[in-house]
Amino acid sequence: MRIRIRHEITQRFEPGTRNMAVTVRLTPRAHEGQFIIRWALDLTSDCRLHPQEDAFGNVCHTFSVDGPADHLTVVAEGEVETQDTTGIVRGTVERFPPSLFLRQTDLTEPTAAVIELAESLDAPASDPLARLHQLMIALHERIEEQPGPAMGDPLSADAALKAAKACAGGIAHVYTAAARHLGLPARHISGYVAPEGGEEGEGEARHWAEAHVPKIGWISFDPGRNLCGTENYVRLAVGLDAVGVQPLRSTGLDVEERVSALDGRAPQRASQAQSQTQS
Repeated sequence: MRIRIRHEITQRFEPGTRNMAVTVRLTPRAHEGQFIIRWALDLTSDCRLHPQEDAFGNVCHTFSVDGPADHLTVVAEGEVETQDTTGIVRGTVERFPPSLFLRQTDLTEPTAAVIELAESLDAPASDPLARLHQLMIALHERIEEQPGPAMGDPLSADAALKAAKACAGGIAHVYTAAARHLGLPARHISGYVAPEGGEEGEGEARHWAEAHVPKIGWISFDPGRNLCGTENYVRLAVGLDAVGVQPLRSTGLDVEERVSALDGRAPQRASQAQSQTQS
């Protein structure tokens, strides 16, 4: 599937701001099932972008703005060719072993409510793939997804679980927190999702999770939608939580976003399935 994306972010700064250092994570990388045809960043400010990679291998661009300025607009635009890999993620830049993604953060702290949820799963520990699917289904049934800051600051795992409603990023925090508590490496992903059915229309910026299964590798899980990633998904950045995948980090206060993901002709889809090789 060929997906055309345009993501516009406007960030408004405190009055009188004169000097700003900004980091942008809005450039996807190619991997198995995802090929970047073209991609470009455009800024309203006259400055030079400095490309680099962060600790997790995400493509970042940094720049500074000499004020005074009251706002900054960043536009990411391009085309990505995707194929359905039944949720399995291969060929990505991996700087760390999967065990690093057992590390919890303030947003994924395994509180009593999170632990209770994780330990309520009845799939055997010897079948991590079944446990991860069961966790996805449990969260989809327990937490109502609501509109929220697609690329902003979603709820912590504990807050999302107690509220029983959260944006996709908050639900992803619950998923990673519970999976890590069970000893299953999990990480936070940002990206885009095109409309279903091969139709043109508004897509969305979205957060989901990936979990690591021995002998398979990383698999994407979107508990808000109760499915593993399809060819409609474009993977953007990876981190321990939503803070690590923020698309724009600076001294600004208010953020406005507009995202459109328009897909072209979609090839025949593969079925949603993963398999685990037992020794």
